[in-house]
Amino acid sequence: MLTEKENYLRVLTGQVPEWIPEYTFGKMPWEDKDPANVMVEPSILCGHRDNNGGLDHWGVEYITSKESAGAIMPKTWDYILPDITKWRDVIKAPSLEGIDWEDMAKKSVAKTRVNRDESVLALNLHVGYFQNLMAFMGFEEGLMALYEEPEEVKALMEYMCDFYCTVCERIIDYIKPDVITLMDDTASWNAPFVSHEMYREFFLPYYDRQAKFGRDRGLPITFHNCGKCEAFVDDMVSIGVNAWDPAQTCNDLAGIKAKYGNKLTIMGGWDSRGRLLDDDVSDDEIRQSVIDTVNMLAPGGGFAWCGGFMGVDPNDPIITHKNKVLKETFNELSKTFYK
Repeated sequence: MLTEKENYLRVLTGQVPEWIPEYTFGKMPWEDKDPANVMVEPSILCGHRDNNGGLDHWGVEYITSKESAGAIMPKTWDYILPDITKWRDVIKAPSLEGIDWEDMAKKSVAKTRVNRDESVLALNLHVGYFQNLMAFMGFEEGLMALYEEPEEVKALMEYMCDFYCTVCERIIDYIKPDVITLMDDTASWNAPFVSHEMYREFFLPYYDRQAKFGRDRGLPITFHNCGKCEAFVDDMVSIGVNAWDPAQTCNDLAGIKAKYGNKLTIMGGWDSRGRLLDDDVSDDEIRQSVIDTVNMLAPGGGFAWCGGFMGVDPNDPIITHKNKVLKETFNELSKTFYK
């Protein structure tokens, strides 16, 4: 029998798995088994994540709140870069002098708390070039900078990419990841934040440079992009991306599945929206939502489940029950679907 890791890698490499794998964002506290995948980040880049907030490596302050369900986000006032033309005075990459990269790699991997024989280790560097720009400037100024000072934005993107690629180059062969992960949330639920032309001009070249680390080593590449980002899927595939998460239901997932088959793994494909959010939603309705998702996206491979109910109070008994029904339904389908 395959391990979770082996089964997950089969999906990422275009093969039909023995069961439907579950994609998660790391090892969940309530799980007693190692997940199929876990993300690893060099400690020089993720101190604010490890500490549940604080300053990141660029000087952006991240905070959390009850309303964000524990997620950290940039502080939405007092942005550090009000004027894009002044970015050289404000945005300073941390010094990389004197770093013991092998030691950092060992500690970063150990922090994941997983058995590498059982779990895929996915190397990630940052939240994305678009998101970093918005974290520096806020959406109003950040989007205006793309129109008013395109060359300054490109120079900043190049500076950040040079730094991230240097970190990756120095640590990747110590970490020896199984997967390369890219991230950038460039869309809302209804539409992308930027045009397709802007996406290709300002961001795709830098995703491509990072993806090259995976292509050169023959590693699968995954891309995290929330919202209605289907306009960018062809570009993801063009730079070697093998899987896309969380592949939200505002996208034409059936059409994307029909176009790419198991060449692009859809990781997600389910959202807690509409009727599913009601307190009186029935167990049968929750079960059917899982069945419908699996039947649409899992045939022939190219699918990994990712889904769950979230609330302001993680101990809410209604949320707890909904997640229990959701997980039990998926687990049953997962084991039998490819039989």
